[in-house]
Amino acid sequence: MRTRLLWSIFPILTLLAASLSFFYLNDSSELSLNNCSLIPYNHYWLTSKRIVTPQGVISGAVEVKGGNVVSIVSEGDWSKKSKTGQVFDYGEAVIMPGLIDVHAHLDDPGRTEWEGFPSGTKAAAAGGVTTLIDMPLNSYPCTVSAETLKLKLAAAEKRIHVDVGFWGGLVPENAFNASALEALLNAGVLGLKAFMCPSGINDFPMTNSSQIKEGLSVLAKYKRPLLVHSEIQLDSPLDIEGDPRSYSTYLKSRPPSWEEAAIRELVSVTKDTRNGGPLEGAHLHVVHLSDASTSLDLLKEAKNKGDSITFETCPHYLAFSAEEIRDGDTRFKCSPPLRDAANKEKLWEALMEGHIDFLASDHSPTTPELKLLDSGNFLKAWGGVSSLQFVLPVTWTYGRKHGVTLEQVASWWSERPAKFAGLDSKGAIAIGNHADIVVWKPETEFNLNDDFPIFIKHPSISAYLGRKLSGKVVATFVRGNLVFEKGNHAPDACGTRILATSKLNSRGRIQEILAKAWKSGLSGVLGG
Repeated sequence: MRTRLLWSIFPILTLLAASLSFFYLNDSSELSLNNCSLIPYNHYWLTSKRIVTPQGVISGAVEVKGGNVVSIVSEGDWSKKSKTGQVFDYGEAVIMPGLIDVHAHLDDPGRTEWEGFPSGTKAAAAGGVTTLIDMPLNSYPCTVSAETLKLKLAAAEKRIHVDVGFWGGLVPENAFNASALEALLNAGVLGLKAFMCPSGINDFPMTNSSQIKEGLSVLAKYKRPLLVHSEIQLDSPLDIEGDPRSYSTYLKSRPPSWEEAAIRELVSVTKDTRNGGPLEGAHLHVVHLSDASTSLDLLKEAKNKGDSITFETCPHYLAFSAEEIRDGDTRFKCSPPLRDAANKEKLWEALMEGHIDFLASDHSPTTPELKLLDSGNFLKAWGGVSSLQFVLPVTWTYGRKHGVTLEQVASWWSERPAKFAGLDSKGAIAIGNHADIVVWKPETEFNLNDDFPIFIKHPSISAYLGRKLSGKVVATFVRGNLVFEKGNHAPDACGTRILATSKLNSRGRIQEILAKAWKSGLSGVLGG
């Protein structure tokens, strides 16, 4: 009888165990160190005078075993420790958690002539980015359903050199269809992305605040974020008078009032995300904030009132200003646009004071032909800055005069993005975390020119080409694999595809399992 009882409840116990499993799943295939890493070691130490940890910058060593960080020791303890495993001494170079870029367009599948998983993730690895989350648009088809996510996953299989997660799309087609959104979330996207203005991609139409509110109501159950491109088109950019080769003409065509209008609508919705509100559990994130005036003030006020809202900006908004952009240089076109120097300084101030939550690349590549480099027409050229490989040195180079510290860089690019995306085992060099690590030299200067190894598909369209930068990446480790060192990548693309599982609270999950058990006729075993 006891044996029969155990076998009867075994399916329930299996479901319960699964419900308590780690939130993020990944490919479980065994990695070959010979092909996935430039070193053959599964167990080794990294030493440096500057290791960025959650407790501060230390001199010491990090022990890596089986793809994870297993110990961290200070210099004093290191000298006394009996050592097993290979030792790699990086001297004065900085050992820091790998960067996490939550906003990148890799355009795969369907538009791989723009970028693609192989070239994009090689560029990421070369730039110290160990995890990125791919946007649902610019690929074809866009990731707006469980079926289109499968295509994205198939395109990424064995073709990514770093870990990659995926956002899904919130569009009018699925905004009021809770079952379709739930299917997409259950399939593994880490959250959703919406546009409040035309996206430039016909099969990814814009949403309004009502549709955004519906999306948030579904996301609240999953505790995953909604990312929003926050501009509302108040007039047609093509109606603006002026020379289309002049950046000032483009700037007038997309004023700060577009961002302000969108953010006013969003904060009228996010008030419901406060504790006890009808959207409690939902979270809204404003991507690539450009306007450091009224839009920034509205977001700061919403945060202070308890809205569940965050926002990012991008290195290009902190590096460039409108005054320096030459006529016809469409490499600098992006949406929202780069604004004046005074606005740039206000963004830096907000970042340094902690109002801006973190940084992201918004790597948005295309082909040189669509950038219209020959005609230089800002009003018709594709908008987007190609930047994925350069975000670490750009942040450091332009941040030095503002007193940026190594700890702040790690916070903006690793710790906070990991928390935002729910990547519990990433974002910090800490015991038990994935050994996602970048080694770089902040003092080393280099010219970003034709002699520098660049891995994005179309280097000529990057606004950073020709710049002198500080902060050269020496090595990049992903889950303990040395995937990039001194211009070379590991032979095989062994990055992991990151998928989310349903994240209901424990009580709700158990009730769901018991309900399924009851329907399957096991209620008698439970004494019902």
